[in-house]
Amino acid sequence: MRGMTLVEIEALIQSAGFKGFRAKQIYQWIYRHNARSFEEMRNLPLDMRTFLLENFRLAGVTKEKFLTASDGSTKYLFTLEDGLHIESVLMPQDERWTLCVSTQVGCNLGCDFCLTGRIGLKRSLSRAEIIDQLLCLRYENLSIHNIVFMGMGEPLLNTEAVIPALKLLTAPEGIAFPTRRITVSTAGIIPGILELGKAGTGVNLAVSLNAANDHLRDRLMPINKKYPLKEIIKACRDFPLDNRRKITFEYVMLKGVNDSIEDAHDLARLASQVRCKINLICFNDDSCLPYRPSAPETIEEFRKFLESKGYTVAVRYSKGQEIKAACGQLAAGYLDF
Repeated sequence: MRGMTLVEIEALIQSAGFKGFRAKQIYQWIYRHNARSFEEMRNLPLDMRTFLLENFRLAGVTKEKFLTASDGSTKYLFTLEDGLHIESVLMPQDERWTLCVSTQVGCNLGCDFCLTGRIGLKRSLSRAEIIDQLLCLRYENLSIHNIVFMGMGEPLLNTEAVIPALKLLTAPEGIAFPTRRITVSTAGIIPGILELGKAGTGVNLAVSLNAANDHLRDRLMPINKKYPLKEIIKACRDFPLDNRRKITFEYVMLKGVNDSIEDAHDLARLASQVRCKINLICFNDDSCLPYRPSAPETIEEFRKFLESKGYTVAVRYSKGQEIKAACGQLAAGYLDF
C-alpha cells in the first residue's frame, strides 16, 4: 500500500465497502506519520484495520544495519522484500542532514569510476521502496533537510517509479517535502531528462558530466556513446527551470585524466550553453577502481579557473569514505560475494 496515491487508496477502500474519507486518514498515516504497521492507524475502526491487515501489506524497505563514519555520515543497509539489498547515506552539513537515496539495485551503466556499476543491474526499485528510504529514517525521528537521488542506480532509467515517487514526496497533503530541496542526478539519460521535465515535478536536475569531450566521456561513461554531450546539453537547455534555478553539472576529479586546465577550459566552454552551476567531486579511491583522486591543489586551480569564467563552483569533499559511503562507492556488499 505504501507507494499508492490518495486516489488509488480511495478507490481501493471504497471498492471494499468503506467510506471514502478513510482514504485520507490512511494516506496521512503512511506518508505524514510514517506508520510502519496498520495497527498504528488508531483513528481507523477496528474492522477496517483488520481488513487492511488481512488483505494488504505496507511494503517498502527494512533497515538491517548501519555504519557511522568519523565525519558523522551514516550508511544504511536496507533489505527489500525479495531479499535483495540497497544502501542509502545520511550526510551532515551545517547542522542539516541530506539523504542520498537509491533508485535501483545495482546499475547497468558501467561507469569506469563507480563501484555500483560493477554490480550490474539486478532490478529497479518500486516507488514504495524509493520513498520508504526516507520514511524509515523519519520514523526514527531523524530530521532530513535535503534529498538527493544519487545513490545506487540511474534514476532516469526508472522514471516509471521515480516520477510517481517524486510526486508523492512533494504532495502537500502527505510528505510535503519542498521541491527545491530535492535533486535528481543522471548520467545523461536524455529521454528521462525530457520525461522529468514534462512531469512538472519542480525538482532540481543534476547531470554527471565528468568529461567535456566525447572521446574521454565515452571511456569513462559508456552511455555517452548513446547520448553524446551535444544532445545532453540540448536536453539541459530545454529543461524547464524557474528564474531562480540552475542545472548542476557534476564533475568527478580524476588524477591525470580530466583535471588539467585544458579540461577546465573545455568544461567552461561546454557549460556556457546552459544556465548552470558546477560541482567538482573529489574522487573516492578504491582498490577495485583504476583511478586516483586529483590533488587538492589541482582541484583548487581547476575551481579558480571556472570561477574566473563566471561560474558558481562548489567542491564536494568526500563524506563517509572510510565506510564506503561516499559518491560512487555504494555496492551493498554485492562485490564481496
